Amino acid sequence: MQLLRLGAPGAERPAVRTDDGRLLDLSPVTNDIDGAFLAGGGIATAREAVASDRLSPIDDPADGSGLRVGPPIARPGAVLCIGQNYAAHAAESGDPPPKTPILFFKHPNTVVGPYDDVVVPRGATRTDWEVELGVVIGKTARYLESPEVALEHVAGYVVSNDVSERAFQIEQSGGQWSKGKCAETFNPLGPWLVPADEVDPQKLRLGSSVNGEVRQDSSTADMVFDVAYLVWHLSQYLVLDPGDLVNTGTPQGVALSGRFPYLGSGDVMELEIDGLGKQRQRLVDA
Repeated sequence: MQLLRLGAPGAERPAVRTDDGRLLDLSPVTNDIDGAFLAGGGIATAREAVASDRLSPIDDPADGSGLRVGPPIARPGAVLCIGQNYAAHAAESGDPPPKTPILFFKHPNTVVGPYDDVVVPRGATRTDWEVELGVVIGKTARYLESPEVALEHVAGYVVSNDVSERAFQIEQSGGQWSKGKCAETFNPLGPWLVPADEVDPQKLRLGSSVNGEVRQDSSTADMVFDVAYLVWHLSQYLVLDPGDLVNTGTPQGVALSGRFPYLGSGDVMELEIDGLGKQRQRLVDA
């Protein structure tokens, strides 16, 4: 099952794509796919509604309807990001693998749809891509006892693009990464949310390309800290709320490595994770 939000920005409506490929209107079940929906057993309710055949079909954007695909979760309260969580990416950044998870934040208003344009900020010179497994929290996580119980607090998984402006992040940061992470449109998300019980988060291939040329090709098996550990670890320092998004880090193959040119207006990014879909963005000037 895939949960989607379709429509213009700010006016998206919830939808579900079934295992047999039907796209159904989820509006009779919920007004939106948000923290309240996830915390209130919304995924189970959506499954029941599909099984009982009480949802109406809607036009599928994949069939050329032209309906915009929005981010699959609405208004995350927080976007938490883990840095250098693949050893090879840490190495290409000039650093050893971290001994404890590196945490930074993105402004929640960076989250946009998977096919929306990405805006290159004014004064940017080193805009970069980062394919990441996004973890959507489904149940409040506070001082969890162990990593073994952490995945019970995950609602599902998404494709996330942690777009970064490296000059802002490194040269103009004052020691904090978030200046290079929080520009408008800097977190394309989706196209859909897949429930956690349908995904093994440590056995997913993920990759990216720019203008049709492969940039990243790796597996979540190569994470330094796996999803369960990250959710447990974060819960020792802060409260994770339903609907929050955790970006779990990117593998090697970004422009920061020096192997590839940085992005500019007119370039096209494509990112994909097995079973979670493929997203595509064109870069435009602010």
